[in-house]
Amino acid sequence: MSEKYINLEINGRVVSVEPGTRIIDAAASIGIEIPTLCYLKELAPEGACRMCLVEVVGAKKPLVTACSEPCTEGMQVLTDSQSVFEARRFVLDTLLSSHNKDCFSCAANSKCKLQQYCFEYGIEKSTYENFVKPEWNEKDTTSPFFEFDPSKCIACHRCIRTCQELRGVGVIGLKDRGFEVSVGTPFDLPWNETQCESCGNCVSNCPTGALSAKDNIKNFRWWEVEKVLTTCPHCATGCQYYLLVNRKKNKIVGVEPADGPSNHNMLCVKGQFGSFKFVGADDRLKYPLIKENGEFRQASWTEALDLIESKFKTIKKDYGADAIAGFSCSRAPNEDNYLFQKMMRAAFGTNNVDNCARVCHSASVHGLAITLGSGAMTNTIADITDTPDAILLVGSNTTEAHPVAGAQIRRAVKNGSKLIVVDPRKIDLTKNATLHLQIRPGTDIAFSYGMINIFIRDGLLDEKFIDERTEGFDKVKEIAAQYPPEKVAEICCIDAADLEKAAHIYAKAERAPIIYCLGITEHSTGTENVMSISNIAMAVGKIGKPGCGVNPFRGQNNVQGACDMGCVPYQYPGYQSVKNDDVRKKFENLWGVELSREEGLTATQVIPAAGEGRIRGLYIFGEDQAYTDPNVEHVKECLNNLDFLVVQELFMSETAKLADVVLPGVSYAEKEGTFSNTERRVQRVRKAVEPAGEARPDTDIFVDVMNRMGYPQKSITSAEIMDELAKVTPSFAGISHERLDSAEVGGKGLQWPCPDKNHAGTPIMHVGKFSRGLGLFYPCIFREAIEMPDDKYPVTLMTGRNLYHYNNAAMTARTPEINEVTSASYIELSRTLAESIGIGDGDRVQVESRRGKIVTTARVGDKVRDMDAWMPFHYPDGNPNVVANDATDDIAHIPEYKVCAIRVSKA
Repeated sequence: MSEKYINLEINGRVVSVEPGTRIIDAAASIGIEIPTLCYLKELAPEGACRMCLVEVVGAKKPLVTACSEPCTEGMQVLTDSQSVFEARRFVLDTLLSSHNKDCFSCAANSKCKLQQYCFEYGIEKSTYENFVKPEWNEKDTTSPFFEFDPSKCIACHRCIRTCQELRGVGVIGLKDRGFEVSVGTPFDLPWNETQCESCGNCVSNCPTGALSAKDNIKNFRWWEVEKVLTTCPHCATGCQYYLLVNRKKNKIVGVEPADGPSNHNMLCVKGQFGSFKFVGADDRLKYPLIKENGEFRQASWTEALDLIESKFKTIKKDYGADAIAGFSCSRAPNEDNYLFQKMMRAAFGTNNVDNCARVCHSASVHGLAITLGSGAMTNTIADITDTPDAILLVGSNTTEAHPVAGAQIRRAVKNGSKLIVVDPRKIDLTKNATLHLQIRPGTDIAFSYGMINIFIRDGLLDEKFIDERTEGFDKVKEIAAQYPPEKVAEICCIDAADLEKAAHIYAKAERAPIIYCLGITEHSTGTENVMSISNIAMAVGKIGKPGCGVNPFRGQNNVQGACDMGCVPYQYPGYQSVKNDDVRKKFENLWGVELSREEGLTATQVIPAAGEGRIRGLYIFGEDQAYTDPNVEHVKECLNNLDFLVVQELFMSETAKLADVVLPGVSYAEKEGTFSNTERRVQRVRKAVEPAGEARPDTDIFVDVMNRMGYPQKSITSAEIMDELAKVTPSFAGISHERLDSAEVGGKGLQWPCPDKNHAGTPIMHVGKFSRGLGLFYPCIFREAIEMPDDKYPVTLMTGRNLYHYNNAAMTARTPEINEVTSASYIELSRTLAESIGIGDGDRVQVESRRGKIVTTARVGDKVRDMDAWMPFHYPDGNPNVVANDATDDIAHIPEYKVCAIRVSKA
């Protein structure tokens, strides 16, 4: 055996493990489960509960805690000796003495570890009951999501360590000692008055019924449910979890976290509590609808499909195929998106197909493809949050938009990483930051040149990397010379010394990722913003290495996948150009039809084209442009100008209300497929329940429409669609449902590029060589936003996401507990601005721009700069997209959500 391994015996069986392996893990490797009550594998062992005691033969101290004791050469371990049995029995006896034994009515009945172990070790009641008279505090039921019952708490510390060390929040703690010890909140505050983020991870990790989800208490018991492993449908972190399904009722009743590669048994409030109730919501669309005389009526599938066929064929005949367009769904699986773009291209005959990446991360797809050769995140979440030396976080409110990844950043900082936050707003992570550069909205390119100027001035460049692996640096160097720290400080409204500190921290760090999000992309210079970020990383050689890279956190669960699948007007699946003759011929041979040679229109071009009459028919799958696009009143006017609009949806959205035909599709929990998360990881989505009414799998609907439009598409399963994709998409050639479900992959997914079935996937991109050959330094030009504040509209409005809701809240707003926390629109204002216009915290205010006006509620504080404002875009009662600017950038045509001139007054 290699010297790299340690040999020991466990219950007479020889085990070989790596140095540093603890007994508990060595035992697990040969299928021996050692009981634990306090152990969390994601954290350093604490050894508090003593249930994992094992015997080490011949040791001075024979009984040791398996969770903390490292294996040594020649060690002989017994996990089931009489002394071990008696020691564990004593632990249980003691715990039971002060425990509420009302197991029959407990929500954790049959799942409770204390109950299981007491049964296993033959303890029906404690021998100490006559000596202990516990005094339990009252239950705390103030959280909308869960309740805390102190009478069932065994003070194992799991909830405390979860909240403090894994989440970095610290709402839960211990007080008193001995039999008086108890778990609670600071100053015994009711749970709903603390800073609890309602992630529910304390509930998931509680070994008893002390912390229980209210859904569990009210709606099910553990022996009634089956578990279905799937992927979260919210942000693009790609968290893995189990849907808890009551088969008798065909109903999802809860969620339990799984050990996924990006979430490690953690979830956020949206994943834990907001990802299943919408599936069974009463207002789900269940039947096709046709609009007649301005009103919808229920129709049969045959009737609805007949009308779709007739109308689209007429438009195609009268105006040509390019008078039709389609928007695919960034929340739907890859397989749905692949078949949708195939439908638009092969059956309708147009490249007018897009998805909502257009309004969020199309700038990343374009920008990184230009500079690096691939428009995707370069590293993995685990890699860039595993305590790098520094993290440069730009325009990403991670703890609210990607909460599980945000918690990993908090943990990295606690473990020693230096965090630099570059954001116009005081986001939650600024509390953890070494530096916060609160730049003026829209000045990201100037900031980037300021960083590079300092790299050059102070000898911080990686000149070897620049010389050997990149091109175009001389032009960027020339422009950067015009942006000394003092000038950049004036443009960005920051301190020049802070800029210099940030440049030195980032450049000198061995491992330092850049993480960015919509604060970079949603600008009229969004694509150049992305390329300027790429310039920063290449200047100091931080691409193609562990713990580094340029890492866009994609906003929606499958917005990466929708782009990967070719739901863009200029590329087939795998980012293969529609103008490349060889590529087009490859798809023509597979699909058996001649394809258009012309690039299509983007979503932000289709809408005005509809208003002008150039687009006559539109098929929208799972998107809500009449709510989520900027300048929504203009969007509605354009949609109303169409000859024919089809919307395929789960609910009667604002866009669906404008449709001529509405088709009921199915949710992620009612179909098979895959999502691609922000780190290019393709993971399975699995069917858990049957859809209600006559709702049908979306791919089945597409097959029917394709055939009616004259294209012979055979019925096809989700797995078969992935196999078809793999035939013509080199980066997906090694990916299949069969392989994703295999023991080889082990539920961890596969990261593209994955060029063949023996390839393990690509965790880090551009190692040794960029996808485009040489990395390109792009000479970005700093320009102010298209709409700047002036005397009439003096305030700059930014929009974004908050912790509890997701996009237009179609899913989260159907979770009553989330609405109990937050269900109404608001605007964040500085104290200076609020006082100047006579507005107090909680006042109703009017927000007006050149495009419209809304009424909302003021939240006055210090999160935004004096003349800035910020609004979430989740709430229909004050939708900021009514006032938002629909100006777009020149390359990706992405709208400028992040800079909009408004005025605020009392309502």
